[in-house]
Amino acid sequence: MILPKVRDPRLVTVRRGGSLTDSDHHLLALWAASCADHVLPLFESAQPDDPRPREAIGHARAWVRGEVQMMQARAAGGHAMGAARPLRGAARHAAYAAGQAGAVAHVAAHELGAAAYGIKAARAAAPEGQIEAAGRLECQWQRDQLPEDIRELVLDDQRLRNDICWSVFDC
Repeated sequence: MILPKVRDPRLVTVRRGGSLTDSDHHLLALWAASCADHVLPLFESAQPDDPRPREAIGHARAWVRGEVQMMQARAAGGHAMGAARPLRGAARHAAYAAGQAGAVAHVAAHELGAAAYGIKAARAAAPEGQIEAAGRLECQWQRDQLPEDIRELVLDDQRLRNDICWSVFDC
């Protein structure tokens, strides 16, 4: 579970009664795509012939550019999650990260799903004894990618949803 029962109005678009601007929604989608893209090789090394996670990340970015509709990005995200289901470990988490990135166009709060699954993928790929360090490094890398305009929003969101995101944001 990565979405809260009560939605944070800061992660709901202005059109739907929240306070999230389109520009910040786009920044969240691009950041989520970067988080997923960073761990995508963990999926592609296990499933080199399955394009679905890469396509989901591409659709997230295409949605920001206005090249695809929200429903297309969301559907691509669902297909990436379908690619994840039969897998285990780092490849599975990396595909889920891509799926979450694709879903940000539909629900901005999926941005943390892409980040959390990215951290889980990094942990799962780490050798014994380096799991926690790998997770902290991935978390810090993600934070370093945050655009200034959404930095405080995302960091606060991480603090608020850390417990339902497997406590991966303790970095």
